[in-house]
Amino acid sequence: MTNKFREFIQKVGSGTHTSDNLTRAEAATATKMMLLGEATPAQIGAFLIAHRIKRPTGEELAGILDSYYEIGPKLLPIAQPVIVLGIPYDGRTRTAPINIITALLLAAAGQPVIMHGGDRLPTKYGLPLIEIWQGLGIDWTSLSLEQTQQVFEQTGIGFIYTPKHFPLNQTLWEYREQLGKRPPLATMELIWCPYTSDAHIIAGFVHPPTEGMFQTALGLRGVNKYTFIKGLEGSCDLPRDRTAIIGLSSSNPEVLTRLQLAPSEYGFITKNVPLTTTEELIKEMQGILTGKTSELSQTALWNGGFYLWRTGICSDMQTGIDTATELISSGVLAAKLQQINTLLQRF
Repeated sequence: MTNKFREFIQKVGSGTHTSDNLTRAEAATATKMMLLGEATPAQIGAFLIAHRIKRPTGEELAGILDSYYEIGPKLLPIAQPVIVLGIPYDGRTRTAPINIITALLLAAAGQPVIMHGGDRLPTKYGLPLIEIWQGLGIDWTSLSLEQTQQVFEQTGIGFIYTPKHFPLNQTLWEYREQLGKRPPLATMELIWCPYTSDAHIIAGFVHPPTEGMFQTALGLRGVNKYTFIKGLEGSCDLPRDRTAIIGLSSSNPEVLTRLQLAPSEYGFITKNVPLTTTEELIKEMQGILTGKTSELSQTALWNGGFYLWRTGICSDMQTGIDTATELISSGVLAAKLQQINTLLQRF
């Protein structure tokens, strides 16, 4: 047992009236001690549940990010601006994800993308990114970080597979499974940037207060380009059954620009595509790659149009949708997928 870590538990776990927030430095130290196993299992479990009950602050999230950036894996800089898609690690259970098609679309248009995540994880045990990639013929799980860097540099898509690239992080997931609750580390993961240079952070969220925490944490970290999506199941996927609520960074780091996009105004039916089985989802995605029209392809255009616009490739939303339509029908997404597959086969 370490007395130092016990002080952190006492600070966040003293109850409604007497508990206190950690400083950024304290949050960084506490996170590092958990990752390195310097705190006991009892201390780690107590801290994680107490911190969840208290709720994290933006400053605490910045400290957690500090430790993840120090200890965790990072891809090296490339010439083009990069975006990082922050998606809940515990996956999806209700709505069909489209983010991998979005990543292929952006990479095909010249916008590099970094994704990160692991296997099926608590508390939702939903469909994770890695299984969708595998269903499309891309298995990131055996690549070293150096090999992932090569794929990233040559194709514009990189995937940090945490069980392989960041095993220290995986040990904390065991606590999450035993506790049955999502600790603040899960919130941090949405804005974690495993990249050694500046990047545009795109993160999904469910509860509105999360936006403020994101903004504070990234501001303290010196990140001035970000996008927050009130997306499907906390992901970066824009919903179709309601107006998309989006927060955009501005020249003033203390001001969050609000954007609202109504699918019906762009000719999309206001209905989300449900997630049935993984096999059916993969089949639908393969259809998109070959230019087949479906409800899921409409979701791909809705999301692709926004991200092509937001990343500056297109001048407005409608142009983004039109460009996404052209790119998908031209077969360049399938070609991008094949390019990645060819590189992985060499390894």
